[in-house]
Order: sequence, then structure tokens, then C-alpha cells
Amino acid sequence: MIPFFTAAHVEQAVPPERALVAVREAFVAYARGEWTMPPKVYVPAYPAGDFRAMPALGGGHALLKWVTSFPGNPARGLPTVTGIVLLSDASNGALVAALDAGAVTAIRTGAAAVLAAETLGRADARSAAVVGCGVNGVATARAFRASGRPVLVWDVDPARAIEAAELVGAEVAASRGAALAADLVATVTPGRELLLGEGSLRPGQHVSLMGADGPGKAEIAVGELARVRLFCDSWEQASHGGELAAAVEAGIVTEADVTELGAVLAGEAEGRRSDEDATAFDSTGLAIQDLAIARAALAAASELGDLPQIPV
Repeated sequence: MIPFFTAAHVEQAVPPERALVAVREAFVAYARGEWTMPPKVYVPAYPAGDFRAMPALGGGHALLKWVTSFPGNPARGLPTVTGIVLLSDASNGALVAALDAGAVTAIRTGAAAVLAAETLGRADARSAAVVGCGVNGVATARAFRASGRPVLVWDVDPARAIEAAELVGAEVAASRGAALAADLVATVTPGRELLLGEGSLRPGQHVSLMGADGPGKAEIAVGELARVRLFCDSWEQASHGGELAAAVEAGIVTEADVTELGAVLAGEAEGRRSDEDATAFDSTGLAIQDLAIARAALAAASELGDLPQIPV
């Protein structure tokens, strides 16, 4: 028998404060070569969505996440992201836990967005905002609040923005433009519409681009990517299926133009150079982040009481 962490259990075991620490440690371990992550495998089911298989190894554990992204699902009353995370003991291959993939994904997405913003944003940044109030957007707003920041939220659906604000103790932005004007911005949308046109980021501003995690998605104009300082979670993923992919294909951005966040956190690469830098972080979602959250949940299992058990 192994424990199964439902979405509620994952959220209880790994609050944003723990998630921020765990994801930071995972980025550093990956940058130093201590954790490994084979390429993410996409199984297209377009135009409806896709399936993804994401493996990782580190910290004495191995992980496989089987997860979906079906952006049209909310209109049918279904979640965009569903799936399961399997965690194994790397010393003997034994399966030790299974976790709800949607909750793991949301928590690590929020942690990565805020970790990038706090690392790459100006030291004197005052305002923060989240554009997109789905499950991952709410998790991102929660992570901003856990880092001690007040946060604005905005969504195309005003009711959803109000609900998100009430959940996390945020304020609803007066408009999308007002949210996008914050010092630290996280865009957490389906990636079907450009939010940031060329010339839109002002000096000193930071944006964590969380929505364009697959082919054909974009939240920022290619011309704007060429104008600002660029960071990503993984060059290999981002250059092929992330926000950077179109700019790379057009020959506007090369690997030399982009710094991986883990290298900055590990002290191996430069982050923000000046208060005048406009910075952008392209997140495609890494299995090492999922591994960090799964391990944190397992470590906190004793705090949760009786977890559901699955026979194996």
C-alpha cells in the first residue's frame, strides 16, 4: 500500500512558504547537475489539448508525472490540468507515493513565478500583479502573498477575479492594463492572446511568463523578447515549446541571449544587472519542480493524519 495525496492533501502538506523553498532548492540542484531531468514528452491531441510525460531524478527519489493540458475544459466544467504524479525510491525502485498532478502543478507553477520575480525584479519593487485567475493563477497570487507582498489580480472573467481575490487576500485590478503596469507581473493565461506588445515593458519591470508552455502559445510579442533581458527555467524546453520558441525560430534569440534561473540562484550566472533592466522569465514547467513538491508532500505526510492508501 502507498499513500495517495489528493489535491487537498497536497495543498495542506505544501503551503506556498514550503513550496518556494523546495522549488528554489530544486532549481539549484538541477543547475549543479545533482538532479537530472530527461526531456518532457508531448503527446498531442490537438486542437483540444495534449498529454505530457515528465520524468525526473534527484534527492533519493524518481518521479513521473502524467498530466494533461486541455484549455477548453473549464467551459465544460472540467479542469484544464488533470493527471497523476508517481514518486519512487531511487535506491530500489519501490513506488512510495502517488499525488494529484493538478495540485502539484499549480503549487510549483506559483512558486516558480514568484521565485523568478523576487530573484530578477528590482530590489525596490513595490507592486505585484497576477493576470489570469485560474487554478495556477490563484496559486501564483498565494505565493506572492506568502512572500510578503500585496498583490493585484485580473481576469477576463470579473467574477473569477473577485473570487480569486477573496481566496488569497488580494485586490482586483481596475483593468488589465493596471495589472500589467505592476513592478512584478506574472501572466498565467492559456497563452492564446498576446498580453504584452513590443515596447510594453518599462525599464526596471519584470514579468514571469507562465502561460506559454507548449507549441503555438504566446503571451508576449517576439519583438519585446528581443528588447529585454531574458531568463528561462530550461533552455532546452523553452527554446522548443515555450515563450522563446518563436523568437528562436525567427533567429532573433539564441541560447547566448538567455540565462537559466537555476544558474542565477546557484550563483553561477548574473541576474539583473541594473535597475533599468526590463526582465522576462519564460516558464515551461520542469519535472524537477514537480519532484520538489512531491518530496515536500511526502516529508509532511505525518502532519496530515490518515491518507488514502492505494494497493500496489
